[in-house]
Amino acid sequence: MEVHNPATGAITGRVPAATADEVAAKVAELRLYQAEWEAIGAEGRKRWLLTLQDWLIDNTGRIADIVQSETGKPRVDALIDSSFAVDLLGYYARRAGGFLADEHPSPHSPLARVKRLTTVYRPYPVVGVITPWNFPLAMPALDVVPALAAGAAVLLKPSEVTPLSALELARGWAEIGAPSVFAVLTGAAETGAAVVDTVDYVQFTGSTRTGRAIATACARRLLPYSLELGGKDPAIVLADADLDRAAYGIAFGGLFNAGQVCISVERVYVEAPVYDEFVARLTAHVRELRQGTDGRESRYDVGALANDAQRRIVSAHVEDALAKGARALTGGRSTEVGTFYEPTVLVDVDHGMSCMTEETFGPTLPVMKVADETEAVALANDSIYGLSASVWTGDRARGERIARQLNAGAVNINDVFANLFSFALPMGGWQQSGIGARWGGAAGVRKYCRQQAITTPILPTQRKELFWFPYNTTKLALAMAAMRAAGARGLRRIGVRDVFDTVGGKGK
Repeated sequence: MEVHNPATGAITGRVPAATADEVAAKVAELRLYQAEWEAIGAEGRKRWLLTLQDWLIDNTGRIADIVQSETGKPRVDALIDSSFAVDLLGYYARRAGGFLADEHPSPHSPLARVKRLTTVYRPYPVVGVITPWNFPLAMPALDVVPALAAGAAVLLKPSEVTPLSALELARGWAEIGAPSVFAVLTGAAETGAAVVDTVDYVQFTGSTRTGRAIATACARRLLPYSLELGGKDPAIVLADADLDRAAYGIAFGGLFNAGQVCISVERVYVEAPVYDEFVARLTAHVRELRQGTDGRESRYDVGALANDAQRRIVSAHVEDALAKGARALTGGRSTEVGTFYEPTVLVDVDHGMSCMTEETFGPTLPVMKVADETEAVALANDSIYGLSASVWTGDRARGERIARQLNAGAVNINDVFANLFSFALPMGGWQQSGIGARWGGAAGVRKYCRQQAITTPILPTQRKELFWFPYNTTKLALAMAAMRAAGARGLRRIGVRDVFDTVGGKGK
């Protein structure tokens, strides 16, 4: 398969398409090494993850070159891609041991007090990770790093559009001499399907349509999975907001990476009293942005779209809006060379337009006037998606109150993307934006583990337990009394006599 630079159309590499047999063979190989990887413990895995972090830092420039070559990103965006992976490696390498430590919950009843209770986190042997093309290094890192930290082996299937960065990550893992528990296989949908058919856990990030198909395939195998899918993230600008900050923040939130971000701002609702002023400030800022293809110099702000298919989606959404009465205050056109689409501010939009209801995944900012926060919240929730949102206001308490009314997995007050860089927080979508938290905090690494319960006697054991066979009335009464003492309330906790009456057949 050929890999192209979308900014220039040039071929930047060729990769194989792995067959189902090759996928099965690689999974079998990973299984051979996983047990030892689990056995070295969190501290042993920490050393390897931090060594990989060192390698990424030492090779930052070359990795950014590769990211640019297959995405058409500006230099800064490419550097952010690798820097995010570096930060994530440090977070999970240093904290996974605490997240995965055995837990000893307190017994709830007298019957359990003679046992030492332990919860153990044991990794799924092989985790399959399938990632999209928008962040070819950061997206894999989000899933590969916590899965490796958990003690699992990982098979990564990157997007066929941007496979080179993932292959470079695998090369780095091999170059540092790490155990053979991480592998990358390239290919299209058939390769991804083979991954789902052979691994023990699936983490998929991509479109809702593909996610639904993967969920169906996992269900056939009773395979655990997690999905992060599409989004149509709203921004609400209230009349008391700092309009300059809102304009700058929303422009960044909607146009960073040419709008190809799962949590990109895709629709904006502005209270009527400040609508005109906000639109003027947003439009002025967007017009200042520079679009083009960088070398190693940081000259541009907005790069190319990943491929022609994505550019056609963006064009279709803008054309639909214009045909239905919207106006483009900036942009509204694609370029003849490369897959660039101009940053576009749309006004006079409504929910009858695809740009307000369907995922665009491009550099568009449709802005809609609303009467008040009640209408803004209603429109923000008028979506099949629920990934993230932002609220812009001068009143933080008001912002949090509104946030709790929004159907979104994350809400940022007076900011964008802040939750993504706060690794302790869960990252996951509601509704058709996903199932399960993709990552974040302890849950981000524990999701790749099975919980195992272990009970161990504290006191010397007898020939047999009091409540084992054969049954009798006294045994039953004692057992019921013990369970009542632990779980009932009020006088019912100490009603020993009526317990004897019940087991003796005298109860009501």
